[in-house]
Order: sequence, then structure tokens, then C-alpha cells
Amino acid sequence: MTEEGILILDFGSQYTRLIAKAIRELGVYSEILSPEISTAEIGKRNPKALILSGGPCSVYEEGAPRADQKIYGLGLPILGICYGMHLIAHDLGGVVVTSKAEYGTATAEIVERDPIFSGLAAKEPVWMSHGDIIEQLPKGVKTLATTQNSTGKLVAALRNESGSIYGLSFHPEVHHTIHGKMILKNWLKLCGIKGSWNPGNLVSEKTRSLQHELKDKRALIGVSGGVDSSTAAVLTHRAIGERLIPLFVDTGLLRKDEVARTQSVFESLGLHLNVVDASQKFFEKLKGVTDPETKRKAIGETFIRVFEAEAHKLEKSHGKIDVLIQGTIYSDVIESGGAGTAKHADKIKSHHNVGGLPEKLGFQLVEPLREFFKDEVREIGKSLGIPADILNEQPFPGPGLAVRILGEVTPDSIALLQEADAILREEVRLAGLHHTIWQYFAVLLPLRSVAVRGDNRGYGYVLALRAVHSRDGMTADWYRVPHELLEKISSRITNELQEITRVVYDITSKPPATIEWE
Repeated sequence: MTEEGILILDFGSQYTRLIAKAIRELGVYSEILSPEISTAEIGKRNPKALILSGGPCSVYEEGAPRADQKIYGLGLPILGICYGMHLIAHDLGGVVVTSKAEYGTATAEIVERDPIFSGLAAKEPVWMSHGDIIEQLPKGVKTLATTQNSTGKLVAALRNESGSIYGLSFHPEVHHTIHGKMILKNWLKLCGIKGSWNPGNLVSEKTRSLQHELKDKRALIGVSGGVDSSTAAVLTHRAIGERLIPLFVDTGLLRKDEVARTQSVFESLGLHLNVVDASQKFFEKLKGVTDPETKRKAIGETFIRVFEAEAHKLEKSHGKIDVLIQGTIYSDVIESGGAGTAKHADKIKSHHNVGGLPEKLGFQLVEPLREFFKDEVREIGKSLGIPADILNEQPFPGPGLAVRILGEVTPDSIALLQEADAILREEVRLAGLHHTIWQYFAVLLPLRSVAVRGDNRGYGYVLALRAVHSRDGMTADWYRVPHELLEKISSRITNELQEITRVVYDITSKPPATIEWE
């Protein structure tokens, strides 16, 4: 761990990842671990402070997650958030009970001025998400802020006499708590932490680490042209040079000219990309398939089989391959339940980078970006000289355009969507919005609509356009694209692509909808 690292003990909160990200954005390395970690292991990691996260349980429930109470004797500053605050109160001898839940926005009134609230007003909007309250504070602990509900005044912030322990019933890590970042910054200052950590400055250190780990081994990496796999490839290549073999599987389900673009970029970075055209295999597996989940599974299984076969071919031509490099990033690890997080947290998904390729490939798995979030990976990529077009590329689904075609996927439908997608991307770029809109794409619908083509009657497909704004993909709001731009995009698509006769715009946010249609 770095000299100024923070350990976050995760009790299952949906916001734990946001705590880690907020701390890192303040220039301090943070790491999420299970609350079951021993104090001996904490000592080995030598953190500067601990954060106890929120969680869905009540501290008095049977089986509720606990931390080793010896953490209070480590001499480390501790901040408890939501469940973490209630746990501190419970562990130190206070009384925590069920009460009327506090969910959503509330007003915290600062009743005692404390350095943790430096720069804040007497009353602050905060975000609550809990059903318990502190009925009686532990001895030597005082209230710093309160909120009000129908049961009376509730403890919203607390501190022990020495100032080594703080607690907040609200979530400073979410943007709904307007000055939450300032509270965290103040707390880090109280911990004596300067905040000089920067992922972009770690390239030399990561390169040396890979050189030591890989030594004289030969490694294989599957690349997609996205920021994660590209950064992992360039970083590893800097460490071991030509002993890294980049493999690009052309599924036939990519954007227009994506293969040529990726080849060109990799060549400019000094990496020779091994490209295999497996499009025919994918189209064969997708023939007659309309169910979204069946579609995804067919693509995933086909990719594994193709990658496996190509890996063995490359071994014959290059020699034994010892290592498989993957572009797994920290959010992938957390969402897959692999960050040492609490067993009480829900496993959000089995991510393709984490759950990925079969063990029988027989390679050692190395994930050089495993501890970094997406924006931190971009900083590393920037330091490596990776072009901005790749670093700022918007999210693209693993199954490619196949999940943006509702119904059966065919070579013709892919070709049509590629052209429509290219028009959309060109016009958004010309309008200067390509770095403003978080994600935008087109969806080909299995619907036909009547049209007028001059003096003739037309009958073609309906195309839906989707553009959203999001911070992390967990929630998203539909983007208000200027009407003039929508009109221009629609006009170009229906004029240049005779098979499409109608264009519609999706104005549904997430939730209730997902970002992708499938």
C-alpha cells in the first residue's frame, strides 16, 4: 500500500465504491476490503486511516457484519458512515435502535463547530439511507450535527473526545450531499494526509512491477480497442516488449472501420496486432436467435472458443505462452464481488474480464490495472501516450452491435446499423458534443414503418437513437440533444439509408430503463 493509503471496510453498501472513488479523487489511495480482515493484516498494509462503510443490515441483527473490535486500539483515525457510524456507537457502548427510516435528502444542522465541517454552513443538505438511530451515545462521544424527523432530533454526526473517531449518519460520498467532498477532504486533513497520490505518476512503478512479475515469460492479451485493454497492452508492452502478443478477435459485430482503426493505433504505439476474422462463426451461432440472453451467451461462448483456438495457434508460431493479461479494472472486481468485500453485499454481475476465459487455457492470469478505476486508467493511458480518441471512447457493450439489434442478427442488419451508427457518431462529433454526451448510440428495431420516397411509397425499418448522461453507469438521465441536431441526424439516416424509414428518440432514464436496450 502507498504511504498515505486508506482502507475501507465494506459492510455491503451500494455506495462503498463511491467512497473509494471520492477518496482517490482527493489524491489519496484507497482500497476496499472485507470487514472480516484481521488487525494483523491491517497492520501489514500500514494504512493511515480506516473508513467503515454503510450497509443494509442493523448492527443488532443476528449475523450482522462486524469488524474486529481491536481496530479501535490500532491508533488509527476512523470514520464511520451510516452503518459504520452505528457500529462505532454500538461497539463503544452506545445504544442503537430501529426508528422511522431516513431516506433521501435531509437537512443536517451543525450543533458544534468542528474542523470536519470547516467551510460549511450551519445547515447543509445531506443524503440519508438508513432505518436505525443512535438512542444513546457512548461515554466520551458527543454530537456534532443533527437531523430532524417526526420522532425528534437525531444524531447525524459524532466524534470522540480525542478526535480519532468520527461518525456520519449521512453519505458524504454521493453528490446529493452537496458538500460531502469537502467533509471528506477536511477529515483527511485531520488525519494528517496530504493527498499527493496520482495514478498517472505510477507508470514507472507499474512497469518495474510487471518486469519483475513476468521476467522472461511470454504473455497474451485480448484487445478490443477500448481504453482498458489498450492501456493494459501498452503498459505490459513497455515492460516486456515483443514478449507480449496482442490478439484482436473480429466478431463482425463491431462498429464501422473499428478493426482498421485499432490496428492503426496499435501500430503507431509500436505493437503488432494479431487480427483474426471470426465473423462467419459468430453469424452462424446467431442465426435464428432473438432472445437477448441467449444472444449474449452465444457470443460469449463463441468468443471463448475462438480465443482458445487462436491462442494455441500463436503458441505454435511464437513459442509457449505463460501468461494471460486482462484489462480488468477496479470497478469490474467490485461488481463481481472479488474485491474482498462483505458477503452481505450483492454481487452485481459476473463481469467478462473477471469471470472470463476458461481455466483450461492453462495461463497465469495477470491484471495490471486491477486496482484502478476507469478515470484513473485514462490517466495512466495518457501518461503512456495513448491517443485521446481511445482514452475518451464511450462505453461499448462486449457483445457489440448484436445487442443493439432487437431480434435476429444477420450480416445485413449489422451492416445497416454500422452505417447508421457512423452517421450518428459523425454528426455528434461535428456538433462538438462527442466528449459531452456520456454515451450515445443507435438501436435497430424489428419494426417496419411506411414512408414517402418522392412519388413512391416506402416501407422500411425503425431506428431508435439513445443518448444519456451518467457519472458511473449506475444511473443515467436521457440527454437533451438539440432538436436541430436530431433533425440533421434523422434526415441523413433516412436519406442515405433507404432501408430505414423512421427515426425515433429514446427519452427514458435509468431507472426504470437500462442504458442499452438489451
